[in-house]
Amino acid sequence: MSAIVIYFSRTGENYVNGTIKRLSVGNTETAARIIAELTGADTFKLEPVTAYSDNYSECIEEAKQDQRRNARPALQALPAGLERYDTIYLGYPNYWGTMPMAMFTLLEQCNFDGKTIKPFCTHEGSGLGRSVEDIKKLCPRAKVADGLAIRGANVANARQQIENWI
Repeated sequence: MSAIVIYFSRTGENYVNGTIKRLSVGNTETAARIIAELTGADTFKLEPVTAYSDNYSECIEEAKQDQRRNARPALQALPAGLERYDTIYLGYPNYWGTMPMAMFTLLEQCNFDGKTIKPFCTHEGSGLGRSVEDIKKLCPRAKVADGLAIRGANVANARQQIENWI
């Protein structure tokens, strides 16, 4: 069985335990690296053509506007050769109750039929929100496994939680 970790993650200002902190590696990327290390999976970082602001307040407004418009942000690249993979670990921060809209772009532009999608998200209190339901709607012919919600502030210490989920 071959696997890939596809994730969206943001550096810069992030909300962590009630305060704004500057991160050089995003929380979701930290989780993605742990998953790749534990499973031997390949990784692919999803990057929109137009990045969200480095400023946290501006970023959350941009993300909210994307969601209101039901936007599908253009991506710098899509993962190649997805037919090689049986399992897709799909990672993202929880933005306004679901995935960032760039994840919607990915899920609509790539074929996940017959794949097992294992969603994981980082958050600061909102869990997976409705993201798993959104993935199931976008990928009706994929098997969507139970998701993992990791508190962003705790992601560096979440190895055991991640291992148990895998």
